[in-house]
Amino acid sequence: MPELPEVETVRRGLEPVMTDTVIESAQVNRPDLRWPLPVNMSERLTGQRVVGLRRRSKYILCDLEGGETLLIHLGMSGRMLISGAQVGAFAHPHPAPEKHDHVVLNMVGGARITFNDARRFGAMDLAQTSEVDSHKWLAGLGPEPLGNAFSEDHLVARLKGRKMPIKSALLDQKIVAGLGNIYVCETLYRAGIHPARQAGAISERRVRSMVPIIRQVLEEAIAAGGSSLRDFRQADGELGYFQHNFDVYGREGMTCKTQECQAEIRRIVQSGRSSFYCPACQR
Repeated sequence: MPELPEVETVRRGLEPVMTDTVIESAQVNRPDLRWPLPVNMSERLTGQRVVGLRRRSKYILCDLEGGETLLIHLGMSGRMLISGAQVGAFAHPHPAPEKHDHVVLNMVGGARITFNDARRFGAMDLAQTSEVDSHKWLAGLGPEPLGNAFSEDHLVARLKGRKMPIKSALLDQKIVAGLGNIYVCETLYRAGIHPARQAGAISERRVRSMVPIIRQVLEEAIAAGGSSLRDFRQADGELGYFQHNFDVYGREGMTCKTQECQAEIRRIVQSGRSSFYCPACQR
């Protein structure tokens, strides 16, 4: 499932094509994705100017001039693809419609934004912009890891006394928003912390050290266009490349990348998810 860097990469790709541009027509090809789509979605989007694109956790928020916000979640296989516009060095003509093109936004000026989702685990909803922070998908989310509210003091306070594994704690969206399995594995490797360590038993010094590491991992991933493992594509259709820089994720049985460490990367399953780590470097 796309994590924060993948969603942010898509948002940045959409921004120059959608911001300050009117949706000439909205084509909604089915009544639902993971959940039912908003009532009269096509009519509510058509004619609206996009005044801004934001990201909250793993959601893209498309603010409309009329006072509503379109919330978009990519799910496991959802893609927001641009055609009919120049995106960086790439210009893609409009492709032939595909079976899983569920929502199509035709923008004034000729660009087209297509939401394609083969597995239909993605989701869209419309909410009043003034109330979007209290939407059921966003209410209760922790601070953004790249924002000022995510501080060393915040993480120390939220992990204090926690008996859950540190891997599970960092995946808790109420503690910090947007982190997923890949980037938590990479963070814990760089921090030298075993994923099964009890969160509340980690020293304050080591907890504090994780905050800049989390930011560094995410910023590097965003710069690389995210990670393409199965379905993820950027908005221009290109792959992300951070998977080529993984230190531990997906490297079970391979030699640790730390200089002079000859240990093999191991995998354990925590809450149904694979955790990759170095048994020598992570304690």
